[in-house]
Amino acid sequence: MTFVVAAVVVAALLVVALLVWRRTQRVVTTPAQRAVHQALHTASLAAVPLRRGLTQESANEAAPHLRALAGAEALGVADAEGTLLAWDGPQTGMLESFADAARRAVADERPVLVTGDEHTLIAQPLPIDTGAAVGVLGMVTTGKPGPGMLGAAAEVARYACGQLELAELDASRSRVDRAELRALRAQISPHFIYNALNTIASFVRTDPDRARELILEFADFTRYSFRAAGEFTVLADELRNIERYLALEQARFGDALDVRLRIAPEVLGVVLPFLALQPLVENAVRHGLAGGGRGGQLSIVASDAGTDCLISVEDDGIGMDPDLLRSGALDAVDTDSGPARTGEAAHVGLANVDDRLRAAFGNDYGLVVETAPGAGTKVSMRVPKFRAGIRA
Repeated sequence: MTFVVAAVVVAALLVVALLVWRRTQRVVTTPAQRAVHQALHTASLAAVPLRRGLTQESANEAAPHLRALAGAEALGVADAEGTLLAWDGPQTGMLESFADAARRAVADERPVLVTGDEHTLIAQPLPIDTGAAVGVLGMVTTGKPGPGMLGAAAEVARYACGQLELAELDASRSRVDRAELRALRAQISPHFIYNALNTIASFVRTDPDRARELILEFADFTRYSFRAAGEFTVLADELRNIERYLALEQARFGDALDVRLRIAPEVLGVVLPFLALQPLVENAVRHGLAGGGRGGQLSIVASDAGTDCLISVEDDGIGMDPDLLRSGALDAVDTDSGPARTGEAAHVGLANVDDRLRAAFGNDYGLVVETAPGAGTKVSMRVPKFRAGIRA
């Protein structure tokens, strides 16, 4: 009886599988549908290398797919100076003409046709949104190209331009990110460095061993903060650097600074923008706790929230006016020299981190600030545990 039931179940599963297979087969059934599907697939294959920009490596990877899209007998890729980057297909006597045609196409900002005995080369410039051509596509066709081939050449070139523009946008965003990161590094408080060195100096005579430990912490803190590698890091490394920072601040404030950490072990490997936590913690110490002249409690929490990691930095210090924070006119308190001149010291650090979080993970991943005068400040961020293309 059990065997019969099993046989019926297996037969039912086979019927379901057959129906699913037939349905998927009907998804792309006509020649036109198959052609569209193939064209989209080929375009996606060409997009991957082009999104890295126009180099010899990316051109060699993209050329076969661009040739298939254009329906060309052969296809070449040159840079804006006419230097050949890639050629796919038979030379057909047109390879020697491509460099000169490419230079003319860039100079004239229009396609250039070179006609041979049996073939024609269409040199199509690749201008991006800056107006300048970054390269040239050379498509070879048999005989004189008709309107269909000329249109296909123009469309393939337009598609390549779109991908190269996206690559340039990615590069520009990366340059902005690096500039913001440099600005953030430069913003690491000179007062902190000055105070840390003064604190270390105060221990040199009274407690040389403690002074030595603090010098090592300070050296490791600055080495990490000004490292050259990568725009991202893992939470474990970021927390370790914050521990160094807090060790120096606790040497300065003593028992007045109460630090509490609650970190879920499973989120230590989460990737986040480099120096994303440092400004939050430094703001909490400088403007939240030290600003009141009485010290206080600082809590750092990182918890597992399904597909995300939730991180918060909270202090029970002087707080701030939410309206001033939103307007960008925040009056930050500098404990070493009284009120800051522009009030941007705390605000700029938060804005920098917020921008980099949104650029990396999307607008759903910005900072959330909860604060009020005299009620302390809590700054929270949500970071995805995994995001394709982002790694430390």
